[in-house]
Amino acid sequence: MASHRKPKERTLTGSTARTAATLAIAGAASVTVFGEAGHAEPRLTTSEAKARVDRLYEEAEQATERYNGAKEKADTVQHRIEDLQNELARRTERLNRTRNGLGSIATAQYRTGGVDPAMQLALASSPDQYLERAGLLDRMSSRQAAALHALGAQKREVEQLRKEADSELTELRRSRAELARHKRTVQERLASAQRLLNGLTAGQRAAVLADEAHGTAGAGDRAGRAVSAGSRAALAPAVAPNARAARAVSFAYDSLGLPYVWGATGPSSYDCSGFTQAAWRAAGVELPRTTYTQINTGSRISRSELEPGDLVFFYSGISHVGLYIGNGMMIHAPRTGDVVKIAPVDQMPFAGAARPA
Repeated sequence: MASHRKPKERTLTGSTARTAATLAIAGAASVTVFGEAGHAEPRLTTSEAKARVDRLYEEAEQATERYNGAKEKADTVQHRIEDLQNELARRTERLNRTRNGLGSIATAQYRTGGVDPAMQLALASSPDQYLERAGLLDRMSSRQAAALHALGAQKREVEQLRKEADSELTELRRSRAELARHKRTVQERLASAQRLLNGLTAGQRAAVLADEAHGTAGAGDRAGRAVSAGSRAALAPAVAPNARAARAVSFAYDSLGLPYVWGATGPSSYDCSGFTQAAWRAAGVELPRTTYTQINTGSRISRSELEPGDLVFFYSGISHVGLYIGNGMMIHAPRTGDVVKIAPVDQMPFAGAARPA
């Protein structure tokens, strides 16, 4: 009987128990901290975190400009479709009128021309009456031939318009798919940047989000923040080379403190190219929607030629733009979570400049 008894379980006591517990906790910690691979990503330094956040925001802005381009394209196609549909409705109505006219001619011909010409002559009260009827039939035949020719041409026009409308609808679907793709990219990059910031200490987060050493000047009164003496100097009215540039610069100053919102064109929020577009629109100049089209507006200029009102562009992909206000400073809409503000032109990698007017 003794040989079938269950062996007594050994309990761990003293140092043995403590050692086992320590090993178990360490094992659990290795899964929690290091993950399945058993390796933890080293904690980022403040400078490394800032570089990653800046890169994510730059990628978000690149995607934003592509989104803006796709939206502009989709809007243009939508307007073309509406014009085509209106024209198609007009042409179809005209086609129906031509068909109805042909029906009236056919009815009249049947009523007056259904009798053999010899019989018509015999039945006519006089040769003049016969000739009058014969002339009427000839005119009806001519009208019918003209109407049939018009009908054929109108049918071809309507069919061509329908093909164009179908083609534009296909293009609109492509543009909207592109729009959605770029929107997802923007949202993913912004979410990644926020997750990275959330993983930092409070001190690191403050350092990453702080203005760079050579600083940016905020709006002050509108943004609800104090304006330093240097900022006050930067906020002084700029001397623009002409009236239009002066109006664009004035609009930029009036917009200080408004929030950056990607894809926004005002009047209560802007992204970078939406802001510069609005500033120059206030001066009576219509700029294209995106950074990579705005840089080709007007005349290209060198950095040494900059004057207030000029557009300044940044990064190799021409993904950011600001409005130059003089003394090496610009006003721009920086990025999500920030506001329209004054900043040094040398804050970002300079890519070029353009003078709209």
